Amino acid sequence: MTTGLHDAIRDTHRTARNFNRRFDYRVSQAGVRRITVHGTRGTCATLLAALDVHPRVAMRILRHSNIAVTTEVYTEATDDATQEALRKLGRTLGED
Repeated sequence: MTTGLHDAIRDTHRTARNFNRRFDYRVSQAGVRRITVHGTRGTCATLLAALDVHPRVAMRILRHSNIAVTTEVYTEATDDATQEALRKLGRTLGED
């Protein structure tokens, strides 16, 4: 039993390492800024927030079990979103 578990863990590690290598290769071929596979999760979360996707929906897409992970760890408020929120607040308060 232990040998089977050890083999499964080793195979999972090998598969993840190969996936990361293929991902890195494709990023370099695309000529875009290097990003890790893990980094794509943060990018996805931030893009979903910019699209006004409800945080619970984003949580499900990213397969998080806790919404705080989605909103506090992965999602960044973009400068454009912050400026737009301040403009909306100003309009609501009657400022031009």
